[in-house]
Amino acid sequence: MLPDEYNEDDVKAVLEKLGNPAVLASGYVDRPMHLIGPRYFDLYVNLLKMILPIAILISVIATIAENIIGYNGSGELNATINHFVNIIVQGIVGSFDVIAQSFFWLTVVFAIIERVEVNKGDEPITSRFKKWTPDDLKKLAPVPKKRAVSKAEVFGSLLWTAIWVTLYFYADRFVGVYIGTKEKLEFLCPVFNQEILLRYWPFVLVLAGLEVALALYKYIVGHWTRRMALCNTGVQLAGAIFLITILLTSNLFDLGFIKYMSDLFAVTPEQFKTVVTSGGTFLFLITTAISIFDGFRKAKIQ
Repeated sequence: MLPDEYNEDDVKAVLEKLGNPAVLASGYVDRPMHLIGPRYFDLYVNLLKMILPIAILISVIATIAENIIGYNGSGELNATINHFVNIIVQGIVGSFDVIAQSFFWLTVVFAIIERVEVNKGDEPITSRFKKWTPDDLKKLAPVPKKRAVSKAEVFGSLLWTAIWVTLYFYADRFVGVYIGTKEKLEFLCPVFNQEILLRYWPFVLVLAGLEVALALYKYIVGHWTRRMALCNTGVQLAGAIFLITILLTSNLFDLGFIKYMSDLFAVTPEQFKTVVTSGGTFLFLITTAISIFDGFRKAKIQ
C-alpha cells in the first residue's frame, strides 16, 4: 500500500484509509465487540418495553396485597399513614429491583444469542426473528380487526400468566377466606393446601412457559392463523388437564376452609367438596372449549 520511496505523508494517508486500529482489529475477531448489536437491538428494545410494565405491575400488586392483608391497624391516624407510606416506599424499591432484574436477564439472553448465532449478519432482524425480505411487504396488507392480535391482548396474556403463577406459589398467603372488621381485614384460613400445590411445581413452570411462548407467538405473527389456533388448542387443553388433575387431588383444600364453608352453607364437608370439584371441572371445560372455538373462529375471518 506504500510506494517504494514513501514519506510520512504517505504513511498517514495509508493509516487514515485503514481507519481506527480498534475497528480494524475487531474485523479479525470472530466475536462481536458490542454487548447487543444493531442486528438484535430493535427486537431487544421491543421486548423490554413489553416485559417491564408487566413485571412492575406484578411487583406493585404483590407488595400492596401483602401489606394490606397483613396489616393489623391500631386505629391511630399516624400509624395508618406511616403504614401506607411504607407500602409506597416498598412498591418503589421493589419496582426498581424488578426493573434491574428484568433488564439484566433479558440483556444476558440477547448477549448470548448475539455470540452463539451461526448465521451472522449486520442487517437487523424483524420481530419474526428473520431477516427482512420484500415478501414481508405482503404481510402489511390490512388484517380484519377481529382477526388481528392487539398488543393489549398479548400484554393481558402475559399479565394473567404472571398473576396466576404468583397466586399459585403463594396461595397460602393470598387465596383464602377473609373476614372484614372495623379495624382490619383478617385472614381466616387459606383455601388450598400449599404442600399439595407445590408437588406440581414443574408442571406449573412448563404450563407458564407454554402460555408465554403462545403470547410471544401472537405478538410476532400479529393475527390469528390456523397454526396459531392449533397452538392455542394445545395450550388450553394442557392447562385444563393440569387444573382438573390438581382439583381432583385429595387433600387439596385446607381443612379449615372446608369446615368454614360447610358450616356456612349447612352441608357436609363431602358434599361441599363434591360441589366444588364438579363445578370447577365443568367451569374449566367450558372456558377451554370457548377459548379453542374462539381461536378457530378468528382464524377463519377473512
